[in-house]
Amino acid sequence: MIKIICVGKIKEKFYREAVLEFQKRLSKYTKLEIIELNDITTNQIEENKKREAINIQKYINERDYIITLEIEGHQLSSEELAQKIDSIYQTNSTITFIIGGSYGLDDSIKKQSNYSLSFSKLTFPHQLFRIILLEQIYRSYKILHHESYHK
Repeated sequence: MIKIICVGKIKEKFYREAVLEFQKRLSKYTKLEIIELNDITTNQIEENKKREAINIQKYINERDYIITLEIEGHQLSSEELAQKIDSIYQTNSTITFIIGGSYGLDDSIKKQSNYSLSFSKLTFPHQLFRIILLEQIYRSYKILHHESYHK
């Protein structure tokens, strides 16, 4: 099972449609759960991250393999991500990806992470990044099943 915990909601219709499309495509390979949490936006950045971490924590199971999405994380090719997912499934039944809010993730969540992943040093809007993550997870399953997929 893949679980994606995201801080922030998708408002734009075209992003929601893309999420639905990848949910449909992924249903052939795995159960997918997307948990959207409210962004906390006050003038206190560290307090925002701590409050978001408390909300994130509610959805983490102690048996989950946690992958945090961080600019400082490891960068993998699509093939390497597919192999990472495959190797995680040897010992864990749930892979939980966590996308933080606009100010990133609190250190308490980062410390709980089994693996930090970065897709780029660039900054992406959270809504767009969720689509990119879903596409790469889908691509990973296509690679693992030796199925063709556009390049």
